Amino acid sequence: MTDTLRPVETAVLDSAPTETGNPQTLKRSIGVVGGTLLTLSCVTPASTLFVVVPDLFSSLGTATALTIAIGSLLCVAVAFCYSELGTLIPSAGGEYAMVSTMAGRLAGWLVFVLSLLVVMIVPPVIAIGTADYLSPIVHLNPAMAGAGVMLLATLAGLLDLRANAWITGIFLVLEVIAAALVAVLGFAHSHRGAGSLVSMRVADSGGHTNTVTAMMVVSGLAIALFITQGFSTAVYLSEELENPRRNVARTVLATLAISTVIILVPVVAITMGASDLSVLSGGDISSMVTAWSNSAVSTFVSLCVALAIINAGIVMVIQNSRVLFASARDKAWPGPVNNALSRLGRFGSPWVATLLVGVPGAALCFVNLDTLYGVTGVSVTAMYLLVAVAALLSRRGHHRHTPAWRMPLWPAMPILLIAVLAYVLSQQETVYLVWTGGITAVATLYWAFYLRPRRDTRWLVSIPEDAQA
Repeated sequence: MTDTLRPVETAVLDSAPTETGNPQTLKRSIGVVGGTLLTLSCVTPASTLFVVVPDLFSSLGTATALTIAIGSLLCVAVAFCYSELGTLIPSAGGEYAMVSTMAGRLAGWLVFVLSLLVVMIVPPVIAIGTADYLSPIVHLNPAMAGAGVMLLATLAGLLDLRANAWITGIFLVLEVIAAALVAVLGFAHSHRGAGSLVSMRVADSGGHTNTVTAMMVVSGLAIALFITQGFSTAVYLSEELENPRRNVARTVLATLAISTVIILVPVVAITMGASDLSVLSGGDISSMVTAWSNSAVSTFVSLCVALAIINAGIVMVIQNSRVLFASARDKAWPGPVNNALSRLGRFGSPWVATLLVGVPGAALCFVNLDTLYGVTGVSVTAMYLLVAVAALLSRRGHHRHTPAWRMPLWPAMPILLIAVLAYVLSQQETVYLVWTGGITAVATLYWAFYLRPRRDTRWLVSIPEDAQA
């Protein structure tokens, strides 16, 4: 934990870096509006609402909205940590650059591995839902459709970031319209009052009513954190944001607020508008929309969601390729791998890293969804915990006087967050803890036998020169 890092000077952009060359930088090309559009698109509120939330309805029933609300409150504290650390360390490395600088290189490496798990798993999890929402016009195999979306997103990810900001912005408008339409229809056809939101009831497969316990809500918090976790994209993009000291915090906090409203309001409406508990626990939102309106409206909503999923895929591939790019620039791998991953194409995007995110993501569309959900929930929770630890250490030494956005209620905020997240982590299913723990253990061995003995030439986390002033 004491093996912290020094900033590394950066060089002028070069499309073909060498192992012995200086670290490469991404160009600052987007402002707070473009960054917010990209970040909101990565949260992808509508596709999360239609793809991930139904899983919560099936396990938590009427307690789904309450669980998401609690998760959103926890995310406020997480967003504070990201905002302070992201303005101190505005790097494309995101979490790992922040944690490495504040808590040491091993902690940063473990965060990188957890973030890599998340960035590789989340896009295919969302993409698999495409087939369900294209079904009104064409029937597709879910895995094949998801793989197709991932490959399409990979091609889009090779383009200029500014162009992608506007493409994803247009798609974002459509998905917000779909979410708003569901909210209006749900409230207009309410079958139960606001008290149902805390009634803690769920129907099993046989239609019998069961009580949702507090422990079930705590266990569901890992998925609830995953639902709004995309606000961290602002930190990944901080190296490409203009005036990161100001715009990173604005983008993180605004995105969390907007995405929470877009997701939570329709969830409340669906909970109140579902005709009975079995329908709600079934989580088939498209069928509910059809019952509240007609097939034409349901088809429109479904197509908007399908576009939202494609939108999410594009933004996630953009974000995730930056993580791999930054790891290569910081020399996390053997020389030839670093050289390849840090190559920038004609549009300024890291094209090799983009391909290595998109193509394996297409393959993951054929893996069991429950496993993907479980590992992602554990990884997100553990990653947030380590970020909170870094935030607790963010005002040591010269960092105390570095110009940056500062969170309120420090250090109480990160201390409380660490305690809550550790408890949430302890309540997750053993199989997912074992999977994530096993991957982390292998990563620790790589650190011990390859990175640590080469500490002068490997895992040198760099901070862009213009961000160090």
